[in-house]
Amino acid sequence: MKKAHYLVLIFMLCGILALTGCSKGAAGTTPTPADQTGNNSDSSLSPYKITLVYPATAPKDLLLVQEEMSKYLTEKINATIELKPIEWASWDDKTNLMKISNEPFDLMFTASWFSYAKDVAKGQYLELDDLMAQYGKDIPGILGEEFIKGSRIGGKLYALPTKKEFGQGFGFLLDKKLVDKYKFDISGVKTLEDMEAMFKTIKDNEPGVTPIVSSKFTNIWDAANYDYIVANLAVPRGSKELKAVDTLEDPKFIDFYKRMHQWNQNGWFDKDILTSDADQGMNMIKAGKAFAVAQSLKPGKDKEMSISSGVEVVQVETAEPFTTTGDAQGAMLGISRTSKDPARAMMFLNLLYSDPKLLNMLYWGIEGKHYVKKSDNVIDYPEGVNADTQGYPNPGGWMFGNQFNSYLWVNEDPNKWEEFKKFNERTEHSIALGFAFNQEPVKSEMASLANVEKEFGATLKSGAVDPEKIIAKWKEKRKSAGFDKVKAEVERQLAEWAETQK
Repeated sequence: MKKAHYLVLIFMLCGILALTGCSKGAAGTTPTPADQTGNNSDSSLSPYKITLVYPATAPKDLLLVQEEMSKYLTEKINATIELKPIEWASWDDKTNLMKISNEPFDLMFTASWFSYAKDVAKGQYLELDDLMAQYGKDIPGILGEEFIKGSRIGGKLYALPTKKEFGQGFGFLLDKKLVDKYKFDISGVKTLEDMEAMFKTIKDNEPGVTPIVSSKFTNIWDAANYDYIVANLAVPRGSKELKAVDTLEDPKFIDFYKRMHQWNQNGWFDKDILTSDADQGMNMIKAGKAFAVAQSLKPGKDKEMSISSGVEVVQVETAEPFTTTGDAQGAMLGISRTSKDPARAMMFLNLLYSDPKLLNMLYWGIEGKHYVKKSDNVIDYPEGVNADTQGYPNPGGWMFGNQFNSYLWVNEDPNKWEEFKKFNERTEHSIALGFAFNQEPVKSEMASLANVEKEFGATLKSGAVDPEKIIAKWKEKRKSAGFDKVKAEVERQLAEWAETQK
């Protein structure tokens, strides 16, 4: 009898342990109901701290905002949050250390231009389709099929894109004071040629003012005209054929860089053309030392930059918007393989797309302290606060969630989000949208070609030398670095991908 009694106890204990084990869920997630989307609190959720890692300067009031967000998240999904901004200049070193040391964290900013594909190849981010289906049910309807399609690598989803402009516009931000002073008619500006008369006027009449700042200008022109793959191989804008061309042999590419050489000869570029960026350009405009900064554009970009910089600028578009895979993957959040609770991280993402209150806390801080409401979705600085004295400047709203839920500032167009929708509808999509090149088969050649590009690319983009001479030397050197092999691999993968699109 005793033996039988002990056997019954053992079976009961095993049953309890089995049930306990099942309740933990896969991959160590906390117990969550199958229909949990993150929009309602659930008493079955254990407390959890979500870590969000993103590139930004830590603002003075970071901890205050973090605390306010944590209170709200506790109500919603029984979670708190650690906001972990890392300076742009330190990003690569610090995040690489986090990754190789297996540091636990939940969410990290990533992008096509910010190691997304490389990190996916290394297994840094989790696949998200199943997690999204269970814990992020609002997201697909908000993002839409095209955004999600453009974010996949090898048919799988490893990060979720910000719902924002779907593509890039291209052009310049101009100092409004100088536009007004010289009565420039910017309404008719459509091309780079249209800009040249303004640059000449500034050069001739404003000593100490640089006509155009930003090393990114040439990159912006490239992005307006090509869907770049790798190593100067790209699908031209407007192409009806899924075929990569060599831009170093494209007459349009060569003519553009001849123009840049002439601009350099005219003295229109800043002296730091190889290293300057948009932030430096805006600072120079604010200091009265620059007229124009090259920018990728979207509706209301001039108003956003005017708010954040404290100097009024206006925008001109010199190319119609264009969407590539790189644009679809231009700002994303991935769930780290080291996350202790991927389900909770997905619940948080679901809220970033569906809950305006949470999103605007992350974007703008605490109501009454960092901003005041003028109406339901229009805000301004509190009395006595301005762009220079605010305690929580926007960390980069383009990096997170659903930007269409963001509050607008008093000087912004009240129809801004409607304009975004129109912008997204008129943007031209690359024929290669959704294609992502796998560099693994040619990674040694890619490393060699990257070194060749370092040798010639910056010099070409500065406009400092005759482009035809540089391009001839570049083509000669890259051949021995394995360019033909890379080109063949690009053509093979493009053809293979094309078959999946039929």
